[in-house]
Amino acid sequence: MKESTARMQDAPTHQMSETELRAAFARVRDEVGKSVVGQDAAVTGLMIALLAGGHVLLEGVPGVAKTLLVRTLSHTLKLDTKRVQFTPDLMPGDVTGSLVYDAKAGEFEFRNGPVFTNIMLADEINRTPPKTQSALLEAMEERQVSVDGLSRALPVPFMVAATMNPIEYEGTYTLPEAQLDRFMLKLVLDLPDRDTEVEVIRRHAAGFNPRDLASAGVTAVLDAGQLAQAQAAAASVGASADVIGYAVDLARATRQSPSVKLGVSPRGTTALLSAAKAWAWLTGFDAITPDHVQAMALPVMRHRLQLRPEAELEGVSADVILRSIMQQVQVPI
Repeated sequence: MKESTARMQDAPTHQMSETELRAAFARVRDEVGKSVVGQDAAVTGLMIALLAGGHVLLEGVPGVAKTLLVRTLSHTLKLDTKRVQFTPDLMPGDVTGSLVYDAKAGEFEFRNGPVFTNIMLADEINRTPPKTQSALLEAMEERQVSVDGLSRALPVPFMVAATMNPIEYEGTYTLPEAQLDRFMLKLVLDLPDRDTEVEVIRRHAAGFNPRDLASAGVTAVLDAGQLAQAQAAAASVGASADVIGYAVDLARATRQSPSVKLGVSPRGTTALLSAAKAWAWLTGFDAITPDHVQAMALPVMRHRLQLRPEAELEGVSADVILRSIMQQVQVPI
């Protein structure tokens, strides 16, 4: 039985200083802006997730450029991207890959599924049954796929960017808590304001084709090797005992909230710290501050809270609860 190779990244073109890497990420934002208008917060969130080695859940109504955003970001970083449209009839092997009999060789050969990529775009992830959703659990946590007793490593870097429509319930399945907990960030893409929408329509009227990024002038800024340098730099950002304690206190407060049935797990606290480090590095800090923790608290924690039924009936949202908790938990000076 032939085992597929998984790690296939080119060496970085050259080493860059941290200042050069930060400047390059600023250019990434500019390049993404050539095709996606008015989603700066989501662009920043995706960059933070890449720096911290996490996965992202993108929530928004159809037509707010969720798919285009991921494709454009991948293009600017020279990363391989594969898109999977999650449907009710999608099988686990359609995602991870499967064994196929090679009659010529007289043996079974593993054929890589679309998960063997740098950024896997899981479009409308909540439209497939839990059986298929579970096929991503090992990939997201362990960065590998196990088939027929063999574990196959995924490419580096690897990120799942999943989209979800918040208003459609017909033909959808609730994401299991175990899978939600594996997404580092949940980013909410809102409908654009009038000026932004006018700019979007103006670009389309001028001939913009979202399927042809080159025609929009989008160019690559970094490669996978240089992204790895930035990831190492972000991971080296310092965290004092007080700030770590503050992140833990925020997580523990979610478990004690009367409106919350299930609060943030220790995995969520770790994700909060990693995301805060990435944001601190992007903004030029050598160590995280409480401000960095607060900035990442909502996107890291909002999808990890399971609210009590009475709170949902009253229309209380996870964001409202988290903002209240941040006002109550003492901030280290």
